Amino acid sequence: MKTFRLPDLGEGLQEAELVEWRVHAGDEVAVDQPLLAVETAKAVVEIPSPQSGRIERIFAKSGDIIRVGAPLVTFEGEKEEDAGTVVGAVETGAGVMTDAPVTVARGGGAIRATPAVRALARKLNVDLSMVTPSGADGVITAEDVQRVARVLSETEPAEPLRGFRRAMAQNMAFAQAEVAAATIVDDARVDAWAPGSDITMRLIRALVKGCQAEPVLNCWFESATLSRRVLRKIDLGIAVDTPDGLFVPVLRDVANRSVADLREGLNRMRADVAERRVPPEEMRGATITLSNFGTIAGRYAAPVVLPPTVAILGAGRLRQEAVVTDGEIRVGRVIPLSLTFDHRVVSGGEAGRFLATVMADLAKAT
Repeated sequence: MKTFRLPDLGEGLQEAELVEWRVHAGDEVAVDQPLLAVETAKAVVEIPSPQSGRIERIFAKSGDIIRVGAPLVTFEGEKEEDAGTVVGAVETGAGVMTDAPVTVARGGGAIRATPAVRALARKLNVDLSMVTPSGADGVITAEDVQRVARVLSETEPAEPLRGFRRAMAQNMAFAQAEVAAATIVDDARVDAWAPGSDITMRLIRALVKGCQAEPVLNCWFESATLSRRVLRKIDLGIAVDTPDGLFVPVLRDVANRSVADLREGLNRMRADVAERRVPPEEMRGATITLSNFGTIAGRYAAPVVLPPTVAILGAGRLRQEAVVTDGEIRVGRVIPLSLTFDHRVVSGGEAGRFLATVMADLAKAT
């Protein structure tokens, strides 16, 4: 092997951001010596050298987005054959191409523009997906492109999403395209809770009860075969907000762990996220997700279900409000709940029974 390319990183990942080189051109390296660190949707990963030898050339720099299969380094030695040579005669013709609109599918829609307009968009650095067409039959005109270019000239330069924020954007787009999402909401009465109750631990316990009542919400869905796999263990993804974007590390086997063990695991997991040292295996394999967004703000939401899971429970801010008990109005405490589920797999009745079980467990004093 003379040219080493970015290897398959698993989990369907197709690209990574180059964080830092561990070597330089001219360095002698040994087999399995770290060459570089890359950041994927899952974690920061070190890529080891596949062979020993002297580095002749480095192909990318820190901050570059690298596709799987793209060259990383070349080792000194015999060069590889150039696979990009054109062989044979190139035929020419006298036909004249008409500048007709070309339709290209993108982001679930269609973009119609002539080759000349596409060339203008490239020249002006305008993404055609941002342009509202004014031409007949939804065709983007040159004037449309120029209008958007004028607007963009008054904004800050485009800032490419990188690292985990880029991965978040890709995951959200995939989820939006893949999942038939539906959301139901309700309020859980928590008047019986003692002061200082651990809200997250109570939510985890209630979610476990919901999964035990309706196991279909703790499953993976295989859309290619329209098959579901109901899972025995509950490996809970916990949505964690950070300045770099949304992380969803996984608490394993939450149904069979003590509260103290879960709290210790959650604290350690959040510390790892804050320090950006989450092991890759702790970012994989969630079977259902919890988002306690109420620690920031908000009552209800429509949280996003990430395939292959089929459900996410969101909890809003605990609040006091007027409630009716035995025909009398008084002040009570409630937690607003939002359950989003993949309606291809989960019926409305199953989702409702899951949420009812969650609410019943949250209503208990202990």
